[in-house]
Order: sequence, then C-alpha cells, then structure tokens
Amino acid sequence: MALPILNTPKYPLELPSTGETIEFRPFLVKEQKVLLLAQQSNKKNMITQATLDIIKTCTFGKVTEKNPLFDLEYVFLNLRAKSVGETVDVLVTCPDDNKTKEKVKVNLESIDVQMPENHTNEINITDDVKMVMNYPTIKDIDMSGDKDTDAVFKTIKKCVREIHTEDKVMRQGDFTDKELDDFMDSFNSEQFERLMEFFNSMPKVRHEIEVKNSKTKKKSKVLLEGLDSFF
Repeated sequence: MALPILNTPKYPLELPSTGETIEFRPFLVKEQKVLLLAQQSNKKNMITQATLDIIKTCTFGKVTEKNPLFDLEYVFLNLRAKSVGETVDVLVTCPDDNKTKEKVKVNLESIDVQMPENHTNEINITDDVKMVMNYPTIKDIDMSGDKDTDAVFKTIKKCVREIHTEDKVMRQGDFTDKELDDFMDSFNSEQFERLMEFFNSMPKVRHEIEVKNSKTKKKSKVLLEGLDSFF
C-alpha cells in the first residue's frame, strides 16, 4: 500500500519590487536537507545556490535569480517563517562596548523591505546626461564576499539599464564594456557619489531591534540589514 503524500498549504505574498501578489508554499524536509548540507559546507556560493533553488521551487518559479536581491531576501524570510517558525534568535554585538554578544528574539513576519522616501533609480550625472539603473540581482553581486574596487565596479556596470543624453537613449548592448568603463572613468567625485547613493539607499530588508547588554545593563538600538543578519 502506498503511503499518502501530504498536502502543503499555500500563502499569498506581495513582492516589494513590483507589488505583484504571488503564492508560495513552505519548504519541505527534502529542501531543508539541501540547505543544511550547503550550510555545513561553509561555502557561500553553495549556500546561495541552495537558497535560490528553494525560493524558485517554493514560489512555483515566480521568483528567480532575475528578481532584485531584496525580493529574494524578503521571500526567503517569509518562507522561513512559514516553514520553521515565525521567530528566530539573532546573535547581536552590543554597540555600547562593541564586544558583548546577546541573543535577541526576532519575529520574521514583522520584517519588511524599507525604501527611503527620496530614493530613485534615475541619476542625473550632468544637466544633459542621466543614468537609469536596475536593482542588483543575486547574479550581479560577487557572492565570494570580495568587495575590492574591481568587484564593486563590476556590480555597478551590470546594473546600468540606460544612459540618456540630450538626443538619444542608449541601452545595454548599445555600448561596449570598454565604452562604459571610459564613461564612468570620466566622472568627478561628486558625480560618482550620486551614482553610489543609488546603491546605498536602495531597498533593503531592514529591522531595528533593541538589545540589552547583560554586563553593562545598557539598552541599545541595532539595525539589522540583509539576510545574513538574521541567520
């Protein structure tokens, strides 16, 4: 006699990037095994791929590597909440002495993607030149953790959607990699800062918590950002 296959519930979720409502299901034991094996390997690329595979499977292919990174982070937090539990213990370093570590319980369902009020993906480089940017995807970011200048510039270049001048609009494919390098190398410091502000202020999974130092008894606020902060 064949054993029964259990039904899995589905939940609605609104994607931060588009406002589209998708359905997702909790991840199952078979998927949790894959994630645990990847975590045990301590290899960031394996953990990233396992996480991405679970997100794609549990959203029925609606959320993929093409979505902005903050979509993936938000979806995974909701997957984790429905699959394992709504709360997670986060180990936080107390800001008052910068060394004492305390566990703080965080409700994953209270976490949201925050977008600064004046954030825009259109950057005015000069009065006549404007850049329109895409939000970075998981494939655009160097998952090795390398944050040197070359890695940063590679990510920036992958996110360029359009370059507007007075009389034309150029999109990816209309210019070579070398031409984009030369264009960006011609920026002055202020112009480059405007471009970096897009990345610094773009939507992120953010959540502020309060932590009490058990040694000094002082309470402090700590801002958690990105998926790594919660697990």
